Amino acid sequence: ERKLIENSKTDFDVIVSGGTLGIFYALALQLAGHKVCVIERNIVLGRKQEWNISRKEINTLIRLGILTEKEVTSIIGIEFNPVRVGFKSDTSNPDNGYEVKVTDILNLGVKPDVLIELVKTKFQASGGTVIENAAINKFTTFEDCIEVDFAEPAASPSSQATTTLSARLVLDAMGNGSPISKQIRGPTQPDGICIVVGACAGGFDPANNTYSDVIYTDTPLTKKAESQLQYFWEAFPAGSGPEDRTTYLFTYMDASSERPSMAEILDDYWQLLPRYQGVSVEQLDFKRVLYGMFPTYRASPIQSTFSRILQVGDSSGIQSPLSFGGFGSLTRHLLRINNALLEALEGDLLSAADLRLINAYQPNLSACWMFQRAMSVPVGRDPDGELVIGTLSNSFSAMERLGDEVMRPFLQDVLQFGPLLQTLLLAAVQDPLTPFKIVPHVGVQAMLDFAVHFSALGWYTLLAKFIAEPFTRIANSDLVDSQTRFRMRRTAEAWKFGSGLDYFDHH
Repeated sequence: ERKLIENSKTDFDVIVSGGTLGIFYALALQLAGHKVCVIERNIVLGRKQEWNISRKEINTLIRLGILTEKEVTSIIGIEFNPVRVGFKSDTSNPDNGYEVKVTDILNLGVKPDVLIELVKTKFQASGGTVIENAAINKFTTFEDCIEVDFAEPAASPSSQATTTLSARLVLDAMGNGSPISKQIRGPTQPDGICIVVGACAGGFDPANNTYSDVIYTDTPLTKKAESQLQYFWEAFPAGSGPEDRTTYLFTYMDASSERPSMAEILDDYWQLLPRYQGVSVEQLDFKRVLYGMFPTYRASPIQSTFSRILQVGDSSGIQSPLSFGGFGSLTRHLLRINNALLEALEGDLLSAADLRLINAYQPNLSACWMFQRAMSVPVGRDPDGELVIGTLSNSFSAMERLGDEVMRPFLQDVLQFGPLLQTLLLAAVQDPLTPFKIVPHVGVQAMLDFAVHFSALGWYTLLAKFIAEPFTRIANSDLVDSQTRFRMRRTAEAWKFGSGLDYFDHH
């Protein structure tokens, strides 16, 4: 049914629900001339802990006019090189396992507290509205608008009043816990989970605190009750001082109730940290302890089922199942999604069928599932303790031999058909037993799923390279109407991003 009285307008063009990463979309749309409101349950505020990103990725914020080059410089807390990748089980033996060092990948520490405050200030200065400490109760969609009911901040809970605002479109930026995403997915548990624990501490040797680990192992599989876990490390210098360093311990698993708790994994972090960094816990001055759980779903990115609502960021599931942070995914997709939203708003193409094309199927994202599965062990299985380390060592040594054009995209969570095919073939040549190790480990069904997505990755690559350009020319011509043009453009984008060829736009 229709809601608006004839010739009346909505309160806003766009309401963004969730402000930490949603504020970037809000500012981009506000700068493009739309009236935007951000509703945040808490305060639109970035944490003190730095986010890692590559310099070329953050340039998206400059291209959109969200930040200037000078402002980008102001939000970078630290820059470091080299970046290490290694897979070992015995660090006392330098010849054990595999190790390689690269440069300029995830080598910037961005200060989220400074960044978010800067973007928030610019958004408000450009006329945007921010409503904080406001709990959203419900969204109601109509043919011509969407209404958002929320509890306004008040001096006391008993005096809270419910406010209703209308908009043409709502962006759901409420993250992994988005109730709208949960409603769309239904009563299903995550297909995978990445558990991350860690800390930022002072007391490290400044002379050795100049490099980072993007992924590193120094132990074989660790047995926890009925579970076998492969622990990975990430570490990098902190911008708060030359002796300060952030270290994360992370692992992949399913959502089975037999899995260890986050507290148990944190206990392992305290026990394993001295072995990893060569310094006792007692020698360190801990500034903050960090932990998180990142659920991932095979059916991602999530498909819009409601008109006038679009999931963005972590709530859409568009981030790689191998990563545990949404900022890199944000910078990769922000320009694409912003342009699509501007076109959708201009043409009033806000139905579920149209919005679904913005977060279309991406085979390179779906293919990543096999890699997460390969780095985890199902409950009750007892494989060789070196299985995961050996598989990763073989794969990364193959990528190193094939060159930067193969390894660098993969380290930034971008799968491409040609490089991936070369890696799989060379890894099989280096270790002919690889297929006989992997298939029993991940399971036949997972391998079949991977084969489907890998084949789709190949087709998307061909379409992006040879069909997308003439296809887009037709879309931009006067031969098609606005809705067909919108859908053709989104299809061409899906080929490009789904094949990972967008990587070359920023590198």
